[in-house]
Amino acid sequence: MKKHNFSAGPCILPKEVMQKASEAVVELDGIGLSLIEISHRSKEFVAIMEKARSLALELLGLEGKGYQALFLQGGASMQFLMAAYNLLDKKAGYVNTGTWSQKAIKEAKLFGDIVEVASSQAENFNHIPKGYHIPTELDYLHLTSNNTIFGTQIKEFPETDVPLVCDMSSDIFSRQLDFSQFDLIYAGAQKNMGPAGATLVVVKEDILGKVSRKIPSMLDYAVHVSKESMFNTPPVFAVYVSMLTMQWLKDLGGIAAIEEINERKASLIYSEIELNPVFSGFAAKEDRSTMNATFNITDDGLKELFDTMCKEAGISGINGHRSVGGYRASMYNALPLESVGVLVDIMSELEKKG
Repeated sequence: MKKHNFSAGPCILPKEVMQKASEAVVELDGIGLSLIEISHRSKEFVAIMEKARSLALELLGLEGKGYQALFLQGGASMQFLMAAYNLLDKKAGYVNTGTWSQKAIKEAKLFGDIVEVASSQAENFNHIPKGYHIPTELDYLHLTSNNTIFGTQIKEFPETDVPLVCDMSSDIFSRQLDFSQFDLIYAGAQKNMGPAGATLVVVKEDILGKVSRKIPSMLDYAVHVSKESMFNTPPVFAVYVSMLTMQWLKDLGGIAAIEEINERKASLIYSEIELNPVFSGFAAKEDRSTMNATFNITDDGLKELFDTMCKEAGISGINGHRSVGGYRASMYNALPLESVGVLVDIMSELEKKG
């Protein structure tokens, strides 16, 4: 049976990427060795790393603009720490839009004063705060572009002279933005780019070297930049698959092409949520994520039937996070429109049976 993978992460990947990656595990490009047993200093892997870093900057439109792309380890959770370690000298601002923002705030408090410039916690993070004041004396303002758990997404980023840091773990490469407005972007690969194990960091070089503290080498962006993301043994498989996924996206037509597909997927499921009285959306309409649609069933008596229908149709990974309950359909770049159509058909059929 064909499976329709709506998992929030690790994410669904393109079939052709999975096929090529599986072949590389056995033997990489006819060299007689597996991808996962060659030296990370070999010319074959160095070329892979260079291509991955180059593709990241190319897709984001940041080539030749003073940015460096790195593939590090530790997930976005490590970046909660590293961003503050490298950039927070006195005071930083954070917009609290959910669980991951809260975790980032917790880590940053170890290094300096933190101003929570806005929060949607009082409403269980069902919307994105707007119209908030940004103090001018901040070292940076930290944002989370897409909130996987709650299904909200920032649609317009604030205009400010304060450097912007953004966790884009769950919507990286999914929509067109002026990425040059950010001084630091980080994203765990496992949400929309590749398998767990690698984290993409895109940093503007001139923001580095401004804090007064000494930074351990392994946590210093400048060290990783100087070593071209090869300071220590990188996660070779995760980098390779991320490179393949970025190449797949480039061949598809880049972010502009995938954004159009993503909008169609989101429109399909949100239209059904709006029209079908059996379901209700969790996130505020204007802040609904194109990556993660969160919704609840209005009649608990139909839940068991809906779960059974989804299972029989091969739908996987739509249970909501415990913080929200209900359901969550994650529609990352590689999820086909067809899969969303299958889910919507079941939602529509449930209404008729109810």
